[in-house]
Amino acid sequence: MAHEGHDHDHDHHHHHHDSVHEHRHAAATVSAWVITCSDTRNGATDEGGPAIRHALEHEGHTVVGSSLVRDTAQEIRHAMDQAKASGVRAIILTGGTGLSSRDVTVETVTSLFQRTIDGFGELFRMLSFQQIGSAAMATRAIAGVWDGVVVFALPGSPAGVKLAMEKLIAPELGHLVREVSR
Repeated sequence: MAHEGHDHDHDHHHHHHDSVHEHRHAAATVSAWVITCSDTRNGATDEGGPAIRHALEHEGHTVVGSSLVRDTAQEIRHAMDQAKASGVRAIILTGGTGLSSRDVTVETVTSLFQRTIDGFGELFRMLSFQQIGSAAMATRAIAGVWDGVVVFALPGSPAGVKLAMEKLIAPELGHLVREVSR
């Protein structure tokens, strides 16, 4: 009798898992905006932006728009306001996360955050360290929450973008967006 009960539970649980899985998949489509911050790149030479777009679309997310701005607080802030006004749930920036005096992306976006998602930067640097060694400590890639929008600031390097998207952002974006909207 107990065994029968176990079977029933198992079947029920399995069915429940399927519906949860379908729901997760359906709920996990996120609208996003991509911002490239660079003083040197243009539409033709920007690799980071297209890499983010490709990774998002590959996961079934929607890229609503993108911006290419110079690495200045004013231009970055303007692009972020534009992105938020479009109603997206995620904004992903690439570039300007280094240590030079021209790198202002981190300061600009963190000034908007109500919450930081510390684990993103910690894990990104851990993964980067495995790829590039101690140079990984110089990246200030970060993530946080701005009025219910999940924001990621990634390095400008295509390798860094690819790493962040594949290992951290793509698998978790739908879940993060759901969490911050609760």
